[in-house]
Amino acid sequence: MKTASEKLSPTRVKLTVEVPFDELKPAVEAATKKIADQVQIPGFRKGKVPTRLVEQRFGRPAIMQEAVNEALPELYQKAAAEVELKPVGRPEVEVNEIPGLDGSEDGNLVFVVEQDVRPEFELPEFSSVEVEIEEPSVDDDAVEVRLTELRERFGTLVGVDRPAEDGDFVSLDMLATIDDEEIESVEGVSYQIGQGNMLEGLDEALEGLSAGETTTFTSELAGGEHAGQEALIKVTAQSVKVRELPEADDEFAEMASEFDTIDELKDDLRKQAAADAEGNRVALARNALLEKLLEDIEIAVPEQLVEDEILTHLQNEGKEAGDPHGEEIREDTVKAIRAQFLLDEINATREVQVGQDDLMNYMTQLSAQYGIESNQLLQMLAQSGQLEQIFAEVQRSKALDVALADVTVKNEKGDVLDLGLTKAEESEDDSEDAEEKPAKKAPAKKAPAKKAPAKKAPAKTAAAKKAEAAEESEDAEEKPAKKAPAKKAPAKKAPAKKAPAKKADEDASTEK
Repeated sequence: MKTASEKLSPTRVKLTVEVPFDELKPAVEAATKKIADQVQIPGFRKGKVPTRLVEQRFGRPAIMQEAVNEALPELYQKAAAEVELKPVGRPEVEVNEIPGLDGSEDGNLVFVVEQDVRPEFELPEFSSVEVEIEEPSVDDDAVEVRLTELRERFGTLVGVDRPAEDGDFVSLDMLATIDDEEIESVEGVSYQIGQGNMLEGLDEALEGLSAGETTTFTSELAGGEHAGQEALIKVTAQSVKVRELPEADDEFAEMASEFDTIDELKDDLRKQAAADAEGNRVALARNALLEKLLEDIEIAVPEQLVEDEILTHLQNEGKEAGDPHGEEIREDTVKAIRAQFLLDEINATREVQVGQDDLMNYMTQLSAQYGIESNQLLQMLAQSGQLEQIFAEVQRSKALDVALADVTVKNEKGDVLDLGLTKAEESEDDSEDAEEKPAKKAPAKKAPAKKAPAKKAPAKTAAAKKAEAAEESEDAEEKPAKKAPAKKAPAKKAPAKKAPAKKADEDASTEK
């Protein structure tokens, strides 16, 4: 087999492949047997029809086309490996010549493949890279915020006889109609004004509404079969309540914690704030490094890959191709794909090992984000075939940490910060003494890398509100689809994948 490669653009190549008839013989024999197994000819048992009769009945061209269609995927993969292709997306295959149509065993199978590929770019020497972050501070305000959150957990809802204000809790009934047809209704729902986790416009409608009063507003429905449609919303405030907080004293400290005094509780909250600030420094530095690399490095993105991602995102939201929302997410989609290429390149040049603990830590983060128990989320991802994508996400996140360990991170005062990340040696391809010094593993700290909006995890329920995408584009190599001679292969659309909807936080307050 001969393969010639031509670079059409930084992200697209053209392969011209010639396969001698001798290499195609096994596929021809297999195709003949397959057809023979499927037909019945009087006088012969099924599967025992001689090759000569199969050719007479169906013709040599039909056999050769079946052979070519069956052989193309493996031949394409072999050709791609021969020229060290790094494909993304789907290949487009055109068959130019098929040998043996006249019954001879001469000539070559000739096919042409156009394929999007990963762009080539140079990574910087990370030890020379410097980023600056605004270091999170731990002051009295940070402690007070935590103390207030703790007091709110033990707060009590008390009814008030006045119009509702921002922050109040309203028990409400809602009715949604479209063209005077009732679409959905709820009763007795408790909602805190300002949360913004229900319908758009609800906060504005409730402010100024007293108990027993009703108002209407229009809003776009977020879920169900009418998602995205404008509906008339009728909302009635059944009651208006405020949350009264317990006094921050020693008695409260004994009730809400293991400490006897409020001062001891505040000291512990300060330690918690300091620990969170330390973790936030790593997250801020990681984001700063990613932004700097994306700004400094030119990374081309295949246009078709962007279009595929946008289309999948629109389908996940129940929108048609060409919807204006596609243009709204285009910039973020391109940036997410560039980030994926960047992190994959870092991973390719470093020894980034992913262990079971890394995967479980990541799953814990996802389960907390979506409000789903870890084992349940793991089962959902396994059933939808997305575990490989999760593994890739974890690996990319660790790759960024490995790079960050070599970077100089400073605060706004110019002080160099120690983030506690372990440096890793370069891989064998990039380090002269790699054979003597095996690469160290990156630490288990991580934060999910930013995701492409078009990728989604499975929906929690059929009626669950779809989460905004974040996942990343798939980079798995795909086999070319079966093709008829001299016809372009139609691009297959990837099935839409949905993300688990975030579970609404339950109010922990008790009603008096």
